Amino acid sequence: MSTWDVAKKWHQMCAEGKNLECVNELYAENVTSREIPGMPGEVTEGRQNVWNKNKEWLDNVEEFHGGEIGEPVVAGNHFTSKMTFDITTKDRGRQQMEEVGVWEVNDGKIVNEQFFYSME
Repeated sequence: MSTWDVAKKWHQMCAEGKNLECVNELYAENVTSREIPGMPGEVTEGRQNVWNKNKEWLDNVEEFHGGEIGEPVVAGNHFTSKMTFDITTKDRGRQQMEEVGVWEVNDGKIVNEQFFYSME
């Protein structure tokens, strides 16, 4: 798959709430995921560990009130998307989140992802 094909499939799966299936299907075995500096799990390596990180985040969400996964923008072997979430979590209560993610694709698989956001 091309970077554009991966980006479209990523967007579709995430918009449908199929985040864990997305990791299984689109992420390379040796993927690296980066959060903002100082956050727990700042760097996570390996598809299973990234899957576990996503599962832990989803399990912490008590309710999704709204949000949006922006259409991906592709440049070379990278794509980006803006994401917003209005959620209630078990540990922080209700919060609105806004972040930008950047993904790198090689050989039809996501090999790196990095998220940028502010913590209130």
